[in-house]
Amino acid sequence: MALACARHILVKTPEEAEKLKQQLAKGADFGTLAKKHSICPSKKKGGNLGEFRPGTMVKAFDNVVFKLPVLTVHGPIKTKFGYHLIETIYRN
Repeated sequence: MALACARHILVKTPEEAEKLKQQLAKGADFGTLAKKHSICPSKKKGGNLGEFRPGTMVKAFDNVVFKLPVLTVHGPIKTKFGYHLIETIYRN
């Protein structure tokens, strides 16, 4: 069974997510931005969601974590919670 570890930044608008993504592209620290801007409780841990299996997260989130390249920031990804920037740290 696959297992992955990911972190994310959750915000309310695609514009805000895009702005943060540009900051990340310029070298901003993911964890610092997550603590400052994310509306998810995981922000306390720099957006780190720990390890989880497929089906634990909503489908759009799972598709990024289990199908797209690791160590790359993907998004904005829209879910019922808002807009995510997602980085898969590792998966097996």
